[in-house]
Amino acid sequence: VGAIARQLLNSVGIKVVSHVTGIGDVIMPHDPPISFDAVDAIAADSALHCADADAETAMVAAIDRAREVGDTMGGSFEVIARGVPPGLGSYVQWDRKLDGRLAQALMSIQAIKSVGIGLGVDAARRPGSRVHDEIVARTEGVDGALAITRPTNRAGGLEGGVTNGEEVRVSAFMKPISTLMKPLRSVDLTTLQEAPAAIERSDVCAVPAAAVVGEAVVCFVLADALLERFGGDSMRQLQSHFRDTNAEIARRLTRRPAPAPIS
Repeated sequence: VGAIARQLLNSVGIKVVSHVTGIGDVIMPHDPPISFDAVDAIAADSALHCADADAETAMVAAIDRAREVGDTMGGSFEVIARGVPPGLGSYVQWDRKLDGRLAQALMSIQAIKSVGIGLGVDAARRPGSRVHDEIVARTEGVDGALAITRPTNRAGGLEGGVTNGEEVRVSAFMKPISTLMKPLRSVDLTTLQEAPAAIERSDVCAVPAAAVVGEAVVCFVLADALLERFGGDSMRQLQSHFRDTNAEIARRLTRRPAPAPIS
């Protein structure tokens, strides 16, 4: 379903990628955020699908250390969607807010224990001047047109429950796998006596695999919001509605200088 949803998004120019941002205490910093292009360029044979080669090496070492002692590792990943238009979601109905829908969907993935939008929990640890995204007018193009833009995207492309036209950035945090090769204490329910937990599998870290699932989930939610916003009975109608709406938004957010008077 996620693959079908991705095709629908691709048809209107929305691209979705993901990358591993942390394994255990090896964590990539938020500032500056890893660019969409850097994530999209990650080699297919990358060990953990991490955009920072040095960080990936440290992450692999952390996983190897955990394997040696029979332990497991959790971590985090980020999903980035580029080309998402403004206005997906709802700022009125609590259960239609897009950030809430994304968080609910990602939290439904097994072992995901926390979800962040944009800065995520870091937003609670900073002053407002380092959290909120300024809105500025910049000159663009050879004709000197003024366009509204944002120098930063700390909100992760979502404000008030709707997309704002910036990249949608959502992070998910996964707990370590619960079945360890060196079992934790447990209780035998037949005898009620202490007994070691069962060893069921030998995985050490499933974060890279969870990132792939996270991509599919985000594609599904965004495709649902896209159909909700633009509708149509065919792909041609959907694409037409999408183009017309984006053209209207561009006109509203752009001002071209008045032509010079003819002498």
